[in-house]
Amino acid sequence: MACLTRTRVFTASLGNKSVFASYLRRLSTDPTGREAYLEAAEGYPGVTCLVLNKPKTYNAISRLMLKNIRESLEDVRHDPSTRLLILRSATPKMFCAGADLAERRTMSQQEVDMFLSNGRETLGILEDLACPTIAAIDGPALGGGLEIALACDFRIAGAETKNIGLPETALGIIPGFGGTQRAARLLGATKAKELVFTARKMTAKDAKEYGVIDHLAEAGQTAYDRSLILAAEIVKNAPLALRAAKMSISRASELSLESGLDFERACYQPLLSSKDRLEGLAAFKEGRAPQYKGE
Repeated sequence: MACLTRTRVFTASLGNKSVFASYLRRLSTDPTGREAYLEAAEGYPGVTCLVLNKPKTYNAISRLMLKNIRESLEDVRHDPSTRLLILRSATPKMFCAGADLAERRTMSQQEVDMFLSNGRETLGILEDLACPTIAAIDGPALGGGLEIALACDFRIAGAETKNIGLPETALGIIPGFGGTQRAARLLGATKAKELVFTARKMTAKDAKEYGVIDHLAEAGQTAYDRSLILAAEIVKNAPLALRAAKMSISRASELSLESGLDFERACYQPLLSSKDRLEGLAAFKEGRAPQYKGE
């Protein structure tokens, strides 16, 4: 019963018109003054971008940026029209240089504790989004910047991008937004320990070989360009099926095989009565591309 309850989460917000209207208002709001904002990916229906917008500090994470990221993620979480989210920089050749250390020096211990708690919760929201997510890394992704990327489903980097890593131990701390845990789950304990213990800063090519990066952009192509190619492959498929598949796969490492198979079935079951399933069958029979609506 618990599994069946969880599978209803990805359809729960479809009828919430007030939340959806709020999302649309923010999506069309002038981003001036915001350090992170939502923007539709032009020409790619269903793809929304969460844009980092603090170029003077290479998108270093301030309290305002973290607040704006969280607000944006809350909007996406309740928005059925977003089928995929891409995190990218508003400025070319940037991603996120980590925490804003100049601001950090002005914080009290209580403020630091609150910042870390908020960061942990915010990246938890990002990781738990029902829709697929891609980090388009077109510049340095250090510390908290890489931790944001690790909370996404996919990480794509520009071929010439440098400075990807978790350098916190060189500053006397450790990753504080979940980086040790997500790196260990992605890379395995030994590789995660080496990455964190050495405070190594990798090129995009090295990061791909290490397993941190999934795809590299080609020459003359940005990470965002390459992200849109992957996004187009994904969003053509049924939204509810994508959400159910993400939910099932994301739980796999937590469950025994038998429990995982039961959870997969619980995720599958609600799709049988969806309009999208019927549309998929009809489109296959008629030899045409399906027109999915997320219903």
